[in-house]
Amino acid sequence: MVEYIDANQLQQIQQMQQMEEMKRKILGKILSKEAYERLGRVRFANPDLASQAELYLLQIYQSGRLKDVVTDGQMKEILRLLSDKREFRINKK
Repeated sequence: MVEYIDANQLQQIQQMQQMEEMKRKILGKILSKEAYERLGRVRFANPDLASQAELYLLQIYQSGRLKDVVTDGQMKEILRLLSDKREFRINKK
């Protein structure tokens, strides 16, 4: 079965690709080489966590709160904080 893509869907796909490219450029600019590589490894192992980290980094970049390049140590801390938020406990009665 062959699916055809209409012009509107094609335009949406192109816009998403442009946004992804812009996101990659910004992240490449604000992250150290090591931090960027770490984010790539996290994206492979845990895509949701990587997306959360990217969103957080882009937000602080756009708000002007990011003063320097994010180091690998800072990236580790961001990932740790984001992953800690996702953990929850089940208490047995």
